[in-house]
Amino acid sequence: MEERKIKVGITHGDINGVGYEVILKTFANPAMSELCTPVVYGSPKVAAYHRKAMDLQANFSIVNSASETQDGKLSIVSCTDDELKVELSKPTAEGGQAALDALERAMGEYNEGLFDVLVTAPVNPDTMHTEEFSFSGYEAYWERWFGKSNKALSVLLKDDFRMALVTGLMPVKEAASVLTQELVMEKIETFHRSLKIDFGIDNPRIAVFSLNPYAGSGIVEGSEEEQVIIPAIEAMSKRGVLCFGPYAADTFMGSANYKHFDGVLAMYYDQGIVPFMTLATGEGVRFTAGLPIVHTAPVHGTAYDIAGKGIASEDSFRQAIYVALDVFRRRQTEEEISARPLRKQYYEKRDDSDKLKLDTVEED
Repeated sequence: MEERKIKVGITHGDINGVGYEVILKTFANPAMSELCTPVVYGSPKVAAYHRKAMDLQANFSIVNSASETQDGKLSIVSCTDDELKVELSKPTAEGGQAALDALERAMGEYNEGLFDVLVTAPVNPDTMHTEEFSFSGYEAYWERWFGKSNKALSVLLKDDFRMALVTGLMPVKEAASVLTQELVMEKIETFHRSLKIDFGIDNPRIAVFSLNPYAGSGIVEGSEEEQVIIPAIEAMSKRGVLCFGPYAADTFMGSANYKHFDGVLAMYYDQGIVPFMTLATGEGVRFTAGLPIVHTAPVHGTAYDIAGKGIASEDSFRQAIYVALDVFRRRQTEEEISARPLRKQYYEKRDDSDKLKLDTVEED
């Protein structure tokens, strides 16, 4: 029996950026629709506008919901006003609202089980921020949908290089104030579990960055290493998690020590994103660990400076789809294994030889 294709929900992101360009370029290649069934939450008219403006060779069909999609075809669900105005290269409130409308519609249909994984095109958090909804990044958004018991963790990926972030989008001066031993432990635990289940690493090794230069060695002021990070590492190590550090980010990355670890945990956004973007060279992917939903996104932003010019690379967006498909399959495999656990084995010694018993043991 032919395996069902994974259905990929895609939000169009900021309509004034490169979102539609990278989406349409990706699915202009028929091989992509052989891998999955794509459905875009956005605006057919805006998609047609971008296609015509950049002469992109991609066709799509208009559907009312993801339940109407067909294999081998790119489909678009209309989530916005038909008179939506596109202003390429400009951040606008209308563009931010269109991005939020698409995300809300997509999540509604995900809750109905109409698609399997979510890939989001680049958004501008500033334009999505409204009086009704404070959009401060995807981690806060997921807490709104799934509840704070789901510990979301942003992980930046490029091949075997994985960089996770303890704190998200916030002023650097606030990062130290929100850093606690409990928060660092929570992020290490989420990262550890994701590396095992989502990436198939049996016993992952995690490197943990310091917050302060020189890893708080006393050369500069700062007590977060001694009071927060080191106790968190020690506590998680006692739980059997292989986590090490804290390491000074500059010397750690400069000496390529990241190659000896399965994941690296940075304390704040710029500490992780800057070295990652330097190494990823445009093909990085952002993955959100710790959630029921498999969510990925290209690591680049809206790229207003090149929007509408037809020169945006779709590599990162295509890689985001690949990662989403791989993680979804690994989770399916994990569920199948958990649903059919091996029978308990024990030895019963009756004479001089040990005999292996495979029968189920009744527990007290």
